[in-house]
Amino acid sequence: MKYQICLFLLIVIGWASVVHAKLNIVASTPDIGAVTKEIGKDKVEVTSIAKPTEDPHFVDAKPSFIVKLNKADMLIEGGLQLEIGWLPNLVVGARNQKILSGEKGYLIASAGVPIIEVPTTADRAMGDVHPMGNPHFMIDPLNGKIVAMHICERLCQIDAANCAYYKDNLKDFTKRLDQKLSEWQKMLEPFRGTKIVTYHKTFPYFANRFNLNVVGTLEPKPGIPPSPTHINSLIPKMKNEGVKLILIEQFRERKVPEFVAAQTGAKVVILPIMVGGQKETDDYLALFDYTINQIVSALKTKS
Repeated sequence: MKYQICLFLLIVIGWASVVHAKLNIVASTPDIGAVTKEIGKDKVEVTSIAKPTEDPHFVDAKPSFIVKLNKADMLIEGGLQLEIGWLPNLVVGARNQKILSGEKGYLIASAGVPIIEVPTTADRAMGDVHPMGNPHFMIDPLNGKIVAMHICERLCQIDAANCAYYKDNLKDFTKRLDQKLSEWQKMLEPFRGTKIVTYHKTFPYFANRFNLNVVGTLEPKPGIPPSPTHINSLIPKMKNEGVKLILIEQFRERKVPEFVAAQTGAKVVILPIMVGGQKETDDYLALFDYTINQIVSALKTKS
């Protein structure tokens, strides 16, 4: 009798652990991970591979990530070859059938997103051009909403029992995002058409959404470090165009942007491009709160 009771308890405990087990999800970047958390909440355990303060093109692919991927129920990557230099080898090393291309546990976040800057041709002379288009789509909040919808759909396929829960979370997230988007647009509307320069082609999606005008980059070509020749031609152009801001990511060197700012009167604004890049940016909406506040503050000082 004692044996039967113990066996019964073990079965119940085992069943309960299965029922309450969270889905293990690995996201290539923290912004995608943050949106995944918004939809999955307490039903998912999310790990992001890239650090929020590093260049997502060049991530330190640690062996520990192979272990995470081996245990993952789902892998979400941005796609458009952003992660091509570091993610494929991790996936191969993980030996996890569930997260391979074509499986339900593999999702490309950029699917369904309107992609910009898709080159008609691509060769090395053009710099580090992404042949499938600009991969920095998450810096447009409406693209984040599209990604959230795809994540919800896939979670419903993998975990149908909790589909209604995921859909409720999606509804709440999109409602809050839409409300915030209206606020952000009102904040930036007085600066519509403001001309800016960026370090890399990281901000075109953001600029398009909020009506800023990117007139140049400090890099002569994508992924090519600023050269004296290029900077010497960019400075008079910035003066003539009346460029107000130079937007750079946290991981960029400061010497060239500060030199250009001193020569043109533009203001350097250092921005996080992923959730967690600053302590104030602990979720996807907070990332835009911080970014837009920084830009508006800088533009007000230039007015």
